[in-house]
Amino acid sequence: MRGALAIRLVAWGIALTLVALPIVGVLEGWFAAGRWPVRYLKVEAEFQRVGAEQIRAAVTPLLGAGFFALDLGGAQKAVAALPWVQRVEARKRWPDTLVLRVYELQPFAHWGQGRLIGRDGRVFGAPGADAVDGLPKLSGPDDRLADVVTFYMQVQKAFGADGMRVAAVELSERGSWSLTLSDGAVVVIGRDHPQERMQRFLDVYPKLMAGRSGGFDYADLRYTNGFSVKWPPLPAAAPAKPAAPTGNV
Repeated sequence: MRGALAIRLVAWGIALTLVALPIVGVLEGWFAAGRWPVRYLKVEAEFQRVGAEQIRAAVTPLLGAGFFALDLGGAQKAVAALPWVQRVEARKRWPDTLVLRVYELQPFAHWGQGRLIGRDGRVFGAPGADAVDGLPKLSGPDDRLADVVTFYMQVQKAFGADGMRVAAVELSERGSWSLTLSDGAVVVIGRDHPQERMQRFLDVYPKLMAGRSGGFDYADLRYTNGFSVKWPPLPAAAPAKPAAPTGNV
C-alpha cells in the first residue's frame, strides 16, 4: 500500500514538473525569445534633448529575452541613466511591443558651471549644460540652493513689474549677494539684511528712472542708510556747425 502511494506521489510530481517547466521556461526566456520576440519599440516623448536612437540603443540589449521575460525594470533603469532623462514608464503591449514613456528634465536655471536646476528642484549635470540659453544663472554654495532660488524669485518679481529681467544671482562663499540684470547692470547687495537693502532700493527705483531713457550701470547697496548708483556716461555733444559766411562777394 505504501509502495503504491509512493509511486503515485512520484507520478504526480513528474506531471507537475512537466506542466510547470514550460511556464518557467517562458517566463525566464529559455525558449520563448524565438517564438515570442519583441519586434517593436514605441517611444512616447516630447523630444528636445533626448534622441530616439539613444533610447533604442539603451534597451536593445534587453529585447532578446523575448516578450514574457523582458525585464521592464531593467529597461526603465537603462533609459533613466541617459542624460536629460527625468523619469521613465515601461509596459508591454501584446504580442510583440515594448512601450516607453520618457519624461525629460526641464531646466529652470543654471547652477554654477556645468549644472542645471530642474523644475523639480533637482540639480543635475548634462552635456552642453552651459550652452542652454534663456535661463537665469544662479550660483552659490550647494547647501544654500533653496535660499538662492527663493531670493531670485523675489527680485525677479520686483524687477519684472518694471519690465526688467534678472539674468543672474550670486551668493559668494562669504555670504555676499549680488545680481545682474538683463541689460548688464550690476547690483551689489552685500551680506547683511539683503532683503531689506533690496527693498529700500526698489522703493525709490521708479523715481531714479523717471525721465531717463536708459538704465544704470552699477548700484552699490552696502550702505547703512542708502546706496550709490553709477550711470552710463552721457553721449558727447555733436560739434556745432560753423556759421555761414555773410557779406558781399
